[in-house]
Amino acid sequence: MKETWELDFEWLRVRHLVKKRFGKDQLPDLNAILFLIGIQELGRWQTEFSKEEKQDLMHIAVCRLLSYEGYYTFRGRDADGWPHWEQVKKVPARGLEDQEAMLKEKVIAYFKELEAENGGMD
Repeated sequence: MKETWELDFEWLRVRHLVKKRFGKDQLPDLNAILFLIGIQELGRWQTEFSKEEKQDLMHIAVCRLLSYEGYYTFRGRDADGWPHWEQVKKVPARGLEDQEAMLKEKVIAYFKELEAENGGMD
């Protein structure tokens, strides 16, 4: 795991990238970024998502992020194009702070991967 200051710095960078990219006034929190990753993984944007779809999108994001550590594996898409993941090993029980830190670290990795694929996000 990265040093705390390093994680904080990189996390802030990702939040600023997302804020700038979407022209928002405030920095997004972890839930907003998970929602956006879910949409990215879904591969399509729509103006409205139901509450259940928003929860599903955040779940997709968490599965995608935890796939970096081999906890989930991608199983394919359903008839509507929604990605499905299978848990292949148990995620260790952690406190809320540790869970958030792990997710933030994986979000940072996800955005670095996107940047590498797209030649930067600035």
